[in-house]
Amino acid sequence: MKPRSVPARRAGRLLPALLLAAQLSPAHATPDVDAGRRTFEQVCAQCHQIGPSARASYGPELNGVVGRPSASTDYHYSTAMRNAHIVWTADKLRAFLRGPDDVVRGTKMSLSGFWTSRDLDNLIGYLRTVKANGQSSQ
Repeated sequence: MKPRSVPARRAGRLLPALLLAAQLSPAHATPDVDAGRRTFEQVCAQCHQIGPSARASYGPELNGVVGRPSASTDYHYSTAMRNAHIVWTADKLRAFLRGPDDVVRGTKMSLSGFWTSRDLDNLIGYLRTVKANGQSSQ
């Protein structure tokens, strides 16, 4: 059997390190829930409420939104949103926040386009901590 070349041996040692780095990349990093809360307060709270006394205002309240069916709270949703019949998974929320009209054509939601992947991970991480009754598990 022919011995492996020096570059092949190096590649064999480098591959596990690359795989570990990929697993620890920002796309898979643990969300910064406090940063997500700050993003909610600075951006989302202009239209949405969250917490035990949250009510619909310009937008629907977002208590327990992760895992919730669309158009399922006391809010005057657009016809498009009422007919969307989607569940707000983390991936669906991420896509919606990047381009609301791409996910639900005709939605009232107009904010989009400036989110980084990390911003979205943090915001969704925060939203996951808020239960349907508005209590936070954080």
